[in-house]
Amino acid sequence: MSSQNWIAVRDGDDRARALYLRHYSARHYKDGRRRSLFVGPGEKMVLLTPNCDALFIWRKFLDDSGQKGVNCAIFRNEGGILSSSLIREAQEMAWQRWPGERLYTYINAKRIRSSNPGFCFLQAGWRKSGLTKGGLIILEQESGCSRPAAMKEV
Repeated sequence: MSSQNWIAVRDGDDRARALYLRHYSARHYKDGRRRSLFVGPGEKMVLLTPNCDALFIWRKFLDDSGQKGVNCAIFRNEGGILSSSLIREAQEMAWQRWPGERLYTYINAKRIRSSNPGFCFLQAGWRKSGLTKGGLIILEQESGCSRPAAMKEV
């Protein structure tokens, strides 16, 4: 599985972990321990750019919220490649591994600096599909031509 801008790495890769730890949703141990693995349970795909300046993590797992599909758990871009281009490439890699699956992510608008949270995903063709009870924005990308009705709140 390859693309122009992404290489697949293992959960626990030191270069990927460094980017993960700079993401707003990174979980840190209170006692200061260092994480060896950082993605979490389930099927996963960890993508890193060759320059180690962008990270994308896909997870397919049982989501307690009821969301179905493959979750973009982390996307962080510190490099010069357009984020929407990286997202499109990562979604194609996800669909190679999980054909026909709905892709989704959560955006915490309070934790990012953008005045248009999720803009790079929207530019990549994703759409807003609702809010979680906790106020996170749900974005999704469907494969194929049929889309279920949007969820308002989960």
